[in-house]
Amino acid sequence: MTDKTGPRQINDNRDKVIVRTSVVGILVNVLLAAFKAVIGIMSNSIAVLLDAVNNLSDALSSIITIVGTKLAGKLPDKKHPLGYGRIEYLSAMIVSGIVLYAGITAAVESVKKIIEPQTPQYSTTSLIIIAVAVLVKIALGRYVKGQGLKVNSGALVASGADALFDAILSASVLACALIFTFSGYSLEAYVGVLISVFIIKAGIEMMVEMVNEILGIRADKEKTSRIKKLLTEEPEVRGAYDLIMYNYGPEKDFASVHLELPDSMTAREIDQLTRRLERKVYRKTGVILAGVGLYSYNTSDDEASVIQKKVHDLVTSYDWCVQMHGFYVDLEQKEMSFDVVLSFDIEPKAGVATIHSELQKLYPDYSIEIAPDVDVSD
Repeated sequence: MTDKTGPRQINDNRDKVIVRTSVVGILVNVLLAAFKAVIGIMSNSIAVLLDAVNNLSDALSSIITIVGTKLAGKLPDKKHPLGYGRIEYLSAMIVSGIVLYAGITAAVESVKKIIEPQTPQYSTTSLIIIAVAVLVKIALGRYVKGQGLKVNSGALVASGADALFDAILSASVLACALIFTFSGYSLEAYVGVLISVFIIKAGIEMMVEMVNEILGIRADKEKTSRIKKLLTEEPEVRGAYDLIMYNYGPEKDFASVHLELPDSMTAREIDQLTRRLERKVYRKTGVILAGVGLYSYNTSDDEASVIQKKVHDLVTSYDWCVQMHGFYVDLEQKEMSFDVVLSFDIEPKAGVATIHSELQKLYPDYSIEIAPDVDVSD
């Protein structure tokens, strides 16, 4: 049976999961906020009232997630030919900002109650409702985070993590209420400060993660290795280098790569090969191979092979040299060219100058061209 599920259908299903999960989050958080607000007012508890406000912020986060998903799902247009997928990262940043704000607010209000303490009054009903809220928040957090991981939604993962932190917050409020009921000691303000620190930490971590996604981080090693393996499975491809991934939102990955092919291949053969590889990579990984560059290697000269080995041994003798590829030498024109991947331990200009100087001593009659590459996926 042929799998007829296309990229658009997969994205549509993903959007439905995100919207459905977010709606569940909104309804649950609004109900919890209402119950906790009533309890907080009746029991004169700052901790419970802050917990209610936190639930409202979670509902707002879910609304932002829905809006972000809908905007990210817009079709590409003339102004944004690669689509709007990165809007999801922005919506996740807004969610993390709300988490951060909730943590700071909780810390400020808790400190105020330490300075000017008030005596809370808890009933059996209020304790039961708080306990149920803890269980509901745990279930909601696990559900939302699980759905977020399933469809690769940073906003859902952030909301789910926030819900789990809220469960800890509610559990702490419940513990304080029980301690006060049986001992008369009120610890809720102090516990509120402690919990707010964890919430602030979570908000900062979520925001940093989304900033990294927007700036561009190193591609997943497992995925890049798989793409290179798929490319080098073809008998004509001696090596796949300079693989760079371009992300334009969750599940929207583009890539460019250089293939090392024999200098005897015709343009028609290369065209057929690259088209076949583009289809293969997309079918196996979902990555669109948007650009394929070429390196040719000598296939007929023994002397060229000897020179290549000497150059390779010299270049890779440096610790800061990650890789050398794309070597080609023209014995008649006395020209030599290759790419070298440098680590971040040395400046590209300095590395290239060092290698060029050493090679020029070995081959003074040659024109040597060295292109520095960045250690992106190796």
